[in-house]
Amino acid sequence: MSAPRASPTFVRPARPADADTLTDFNLAMAHETEHLTLDRATLSAGVRAALADPLKARYFVGEVDGRVAGMLMLTLEWSDWRNGEIWWIQSVYVHRDFRRLGVFKAIYRHVESLARQQNAVGLRLYVVHENKAAQETYRQLGMELSEYLVMENLKLRGS
Repeated sequence: MSAPRASPTFVRPARPADADTLTDFNLAMAHETEHLTLDRATLSAGVRAALADPLKARYFVGEVDGRVAGMLMLTLEWSDWRNGEIWWIQSVYVHRDFRRLGVFKAIYRHVESLARQQNAVGLRLYVVHENKAAQETYRQLGMELSEYLVMENLKLRGS
């Protein structure tokens, strides 16, 4: 199904009724960007936990003609160096039918505006090295590569 080309994107906070769509989008994003197959039950529980508790995370969606076309999840990091919050952008996904139509740009600009209003000190995200298209999109929105590399230990729960 093709998306209408001229419809604007309406951005709003995600609602519990969006949980299945957000889960589907996360599954697709993990597969497309990292060739990962996530456990649907675990992911669905994680999405629902975030939707129920904004201290865990906040999702925003972009709608086109009433259909959820894209998503973005925010988490917070406290920066003692800057005495303020850095908002981490995660779980970015735009459905294939709506790519290159400005859906992510609309969601990003909405979040950027909220961050300014709430005195956040910055926005950050991580992107897979090979995902050059995403990197270019982020550059066009004013983001820059940082001096940091991400290191992780994701084996704390026996996964």
